[in-house]
Amino acid sequence: MSLDKVFDIAGSGMSAQSLRLNTVASNIANAETVSSSTGDTYRARNPVFATIFNAEQATGASLFSDEQQAGAGVQVLGIVESAAELEPRYEPDHPMANEEGYVFYPNVNVVEEMANMMAASRSYQTNVEVMNTAKTMLQRVLTLGQ
Repeated sequence: MSLDKVFDIAGSGMSAQSLRLNTVASNIANAETVSSSTGDTYRARNPVFATIFNAEQATGASLFSDEQQAGAGVQVLGIVESAAELEPRYEPDHPMANEEGYVFYPNVNVVEEMANMMAASRSYQTNVEVMNTAKTMLQRVLTLGQ
């Protein structure tokens, strides 16, 4: 694998983690929104990632061949809504309460979202470090001839 592929792989990781941070921000922003019905209530969203494999691996080439040994990056397959139950609360004085006095809160766990935010942030930082290391290695190769 050549060093220029490292930038593509790390870039795809940074893009994926950026999307993950955006969905976490959306979930946290909507954590306390309410609705009078389950159909109108915000549901937590999560991105689904998949590995982009090299063409050689897909055609049955050895995993330990000289070229193209690793995956080629990460792709976002989509964003899915959580199937967890919504939280009904009996608040008859709330302006959004239904005729039975219930309001529905989203199925967002703020503690879990904060952990996702920290993991996405660290993964993004790690990909930045990979790019910086590859850049340093390329710069050192250029100075070998001096």
